[in-house]
Amino acid sequence: MDSLKKKKACTNPSCFFCSLEEQDSSLRRVGMEKCFKEMPLTENKQHVLVLSSLWHIAMTQPDDPEFPSLGIFKCMANLIYRGINDKNWLLSGQNIYIPYYAAHVIGSYTMNKVEFAEMAVQSGVILPLMELLRGKISWVEQRVAVRALGHLASYEKTFEAVAVYEEEVVGLAMTLASTCLDVVYFNFVGVKNMNKKLKYHCDLLTRGVGDSEMEDRKAEEWASQLQCWSLYLLNCFACKEKSLNLICRQDFLRNLCDMWGGLLNHASPGGAGLIRILCYSKDGRKSIAESKEIIETLCNLSRSSDDWQYMGIDCLLLLLNDQSTRYKVFEVISLFLMDLVELGSLGDRSNVGEAITKLLLLDHKKCKLLFKNHRVEKALQDLWNLKVERRKKEKLMCEEKVEEIRVIIGLIKQQAKHMFWLGEIEEALEKYSEALDLCPLKLRKERMVLHSNRAQCHLLLRDADSAISDSTRALCLSTPANSHSKSLWRRSQAYDMKGLAKESLMDCIMFINGCVKSGNTKRVKIPYYAARMISKQMDATWLFANAQSKTRISGQVGKEQESHGGDYVSNNGKQQRGEMMRMMMENKDFVSAGLATIIEKPLLVKEVRRTKVERARRRSKKAAGARSM
Repeated sequence: MDSLKKKKACTNPSCFFCSLEEQDSSLRRVGMEKCFKEMPLTENKQHVLVLSSLWHIAMTQPDDPEFPSLGIFKCMANLIYRGINDKNWLLSGQNIYIPYYAAHVIGSYTMNKVEFAEMAVQSGVILPLMELLRGKISWVEQRVAVRALGHLASYEKTFEAVAVYEEEVVGLAMTLASTCLDVVYFNFVGVKNMNKKLKYHCDLLTRGVGDSEMEDRKAEEWASQLQCWSLYLLNCFACKEKSLNLICRQDFLRNLCDMWGGLLNHASPGGAGLIRILCYSKDGRKSIAESKEIIETLCNLSRSSDDWQYMGIDCLLLLLNDQSTRYKVFEVISLFLMDLVELGSLGDRSNVGEAITKLLLLDHKKCKLLFKNHRVEKALQDLWNLKVERRKKEKLMCEEKVEEIRVIIGLIKQQAKHMFWLGEIEEALEKYSEALDLCPLKLRKERMVLHSNRAQCHLLLRDADSAISDSTRALCLSTPANSHSKSLWRRSQAYDMKGLAKESLMDCIMFINGCVKSGNTKRVKIPYYAARMISKQMDATWLFANAQSKTRISGQVGKEQESHGGDYVSNNGKQQRGEMMRMMMENKDFVSAGLATIIEKPLLVKEVRRTKVERARRRSKKAAGARSM
């Protein structure tokens, strides 16, 4: 009876909700089609409720053909146009929400099905999406516009429709990827006065149910998505070798080094994904090889526990395999790849170390003559001895001989430990090197421990580069790769010495992951020193760290950023960390039992207090190192 009264009370013949509840499918379709045609032409306070409902339906049922077949794309395109061209309408009531929802609906329906994407293009969605991409409203609408355009550009059948605006699309996507973090910080996260934040931005970010902390957290997530979706749009052009002259500009390539998606957007490879696409083309490889910053970034990525490590390795191998770039980069990247030659499987890739060895030893005699670099020459000779000469020798070695050598290695290792305890670090290092020279390649576990212990010696001698090299070799020998906790912690410290915060953070996360998974009790104990390292590196790698730094230097907090962020946006704000740590750990596949309480700040302080005795023991570097041997 109540629903009947409701229907009688509704006097709108084109009511979306009445049509949605219609039981007769043919009448429902007629009602929906009429609703979509009339909505952009009529004034109704319920429009925002309709768009909110359509947003939800499109998100939860993106493959349902009903609404796309009834003209929803044309309706959304016209609503975006109206919002852009009629400012009075946009700013009346709750209409300011409509362009965002409309672009989001287009992006959701074109996410999976090429036939929906074709319908959208035929309905004229590209021009209004381009207007939003140009920043006609704000960064919030740019985010959903670049997402939708990225979906349309990803299909062969609709790519050309986007490519009509190729130069502008690529230019805008490059600008967005490079500046969006500054824009979001200056216009939202960095705004301390809550009254200066746009209310509709706050409502969209948290659906109207969050506090300022949640708003800032979601803004950080959206900023990361805006950057990564801009890069995805560029990927669509780069993989077809379109606009490479623009994408391969050296200033943009330098910016790519810092675009890694952040911890809140772990599913995107960020700049590394675009760099790999560029490495598949000759012109792209040429530009990458000329960028010192990109090469350094790829080298560090290849020796990290980042999820996208394999992309760094792929890029370096592609550069080595191209004769036009091989000799430009060999002197630098060979010293990094040498540490990966004993890597077995990495994800779904097998025999990674063998592929690296093959390319490094290709014309190695020529390389030794070409590069008058003692380190490169020695590294190539060591690699030849390790992977060629020793293999031949060990093929003839019987099991009894291997066991005999294993015993000898154990004795040398004990001597090294004893020297370490006495503080004779350099002598201990030499002993570990002696053991490694004797240790057969098939004794991977023994070689892993020896490399890891030698890395600890390098750490205490403040030789960060050698510590990274040895700990990386140990991690390559671990099963699975990058799973040896002590080596992860040692490399994290070494990267911290070199100021490589992201690499240090990733290793520290994986180290804590190992601590959590190996815990036998319900309450997992995270070492205080690891928690402290996490806190330090999260500050250094915070998505808005550069924007915050610019704000402090320039003193421009609170000024409008219309040229980047749109016509209706305000500025400035503050970061939050507790929830970020929780999400970060979930993203790195952490075991959740008991962890949520540990990472809360008050309890973390308690944890530190409980470890005062352990802390005192670790004050001596020698004791700290010996304890972990």
